[in-house]
Amino acid sequence: MAYDGLFTRKMIESLQFLVDGRIHKINQPENDTIIIVVRQNRQNHQLLLSIHPSFARMHLTNKKYDNPFEPPMFARVFRKHLEGGFIKAIRQIGNDRRVELDVQSKDEIGDTIHRTIILEIMGKHSNLILVDEQRKIIEGFKHLTPNTNQYRTVMPGFQYDAPPTQNKMNPYDTTGAEVLKYIDFNSGKIAKQLLNHFEGFSPLITNEMVNRRQFMTTETLPEAFDSVMGETKETPTPVFHKNHETGKEDFYFMNLEQFYDDVVIYESLHDLLDRYYDARGERERVKQRANDLVKFVQQQLHKYQNKLSKLIDEQEGTKDKEMQQLFGELITANIYRIKQGDKFLTTINYYNGEEVTIPLDTTKSPATNAQNYYKKYNKLKTREHELARQIDLTKENITYFENIEQQLTHISVDDIEDIREELAEQGYMKQRKQNKKKKKPTIQLQTYISTDGDTILVGKNNKQNDYLTNKKASKNHLWFHTKDIPGSHVVILNDNPSENSIKEAAMLSGYFSKAGDSGQIPVDYTQIRHVHKPSGAKPGFVTYDNQKTLYATPDYDHIQKMKIKS
Repeated sequence: MAYDGLFTRKMIESLQFLVDGRIHKINQPENDTIIIVVRQNRQNHQLLLSIHPSFARMHLTNKKYDNPFEPPMFARVFRKHLEGGFIKAIRQIGNDRRVELDVQSKDEIGDTIHRTIILEIMGKHSNLILVDEQRKIIEGFKHLTPNTNQYRTVMPGFQYDAPPTQNKMNPYDTTGAEVLKYIDFNSGKIAKQLLNHFEGFSPLITNEMVNRRQFMTTETLPEAFDSVMGETKETPTPVFHKNHETGKEDFYFMNLEQFYDDVVIYESLHDLLDRYYDARGERERVKQRANDLVKFVQQQLHKYQNKLSKLIDEQEGTKDKEMQQLFGELITANIYRIKQGDKFLTTINYYNGEEVTIPLDTTKSPATNAQNYYKKYNKLKTREHELARQIDLTKENITYFENIEQQLTHISVDDIEDIREELAEQGYMKQRKQNKKKKKPTIQLQTYISTDGDTILVGKNNKQNDYLTNKKASKNHLWFHTKDIPGSHVVILNDNPSENSIKEAAMLSGYFSKAGDSGQIPVDYTQIRHVHKPSGAKPGFVTYDNQKTLYATPDYDHIQKMKIKS
């Protein structure tokens, strides 16, 4: 959790310039998000307040949101009491993730009124509450009744009670030497003890303190505590950290030294959060709309992977077919030595000179025993051929659903129906009923412009991939795809692109692949003339030759700069 109490403190400091700003407009673009447009210094600033269970936060945003035609009731209450008012104070409560904004406005008859917006960032219990000057609740985003919450009631007309606290210490009121009073070195887990005793700390910052010194002692702990807390008081350095080996990533307002190998510095905390939450917010919206689709694809993958394992086990069982044929041959060659009722035939294998013992059915004649072994051989041979065919088909289905799974991590809400329709056409899902009058939308490819001005197109689902590769692109255009990794088709619309454009197209190919979070991703590229779609192949599947390979590491921020908004 990077948006902790220390981060909240820095955010509140960065928002102080909004004090005395006028609230121009209030919107609720999403169920859990309020946008307050504040006019200050002749500019409009969008203040985002979110109580999303995973992404609760507060910051300025430059992102444009689509607002519903009919504003929700919560937004209407905020507009009634706050629009046209002036922000008089923005403060953090203690060192907790609780923020209050005091607003002075006027009621319907022109009398001055005072209202306070309270943002409580508490994970799934986050809430946004509006109270009057007597701290009586006017409205709360989440209502808590006495029956549902034993600690407090959040309902219009009730007195506002703050969430129950754990009586932790404010780290800004404590020195490193004083920290020793709260730590039991014999118990270990120093980071967890710090977390339990100090308000506003997150595992991110306590781990940083512990990792600042090789060992935690009565001397090194105060040093590490004072060192980290000293840096938190300095001018913020908004950073995004990522570890390519573990895939772990975090943001913070200062550099961290704990096992991160990729650091991106932003101009402001607000730009940092816009970048960090934008992609996650889009993925969350896609997840909500395509939750059943994601489950279906995962179920299909699991089904075919289990089927492949069973088919391979069965295939192993056909490997003794040659032995069955050999037994039939040896019985035929030694039939004069076998008597009715013999249980075994012991003879020499004339292929390797070794002695071999062959079981016989005492109820059958020697000739019938030989024929039985030949039948087993032919049956296993036929079974082996069918198993090989089934294994190939199953592997093809696994590859297909791995591609669909990868596409679901990058698609937008508008692309979901394309994948549903494709799965229905392939016979994996039932076709949804569609309005016949509704026109089929044209295929929209994601467009990027390279640093050197070349247009790069990306297909984010199989329909888009087929259209891009087989119809949109010309034979001389360069085509890109990750090597042996599920991913998107990428094409540069230039017969002679620059080396820089080729590298950027490879980076896009790596980003829109299953290995998108990794570094040094192998990417093949060749001309479209060398890319072929086999007859009867599944959507998005192609073969290619005459390729070259280069390695690319995706740079999210650079990709966003290249992107053309659709």
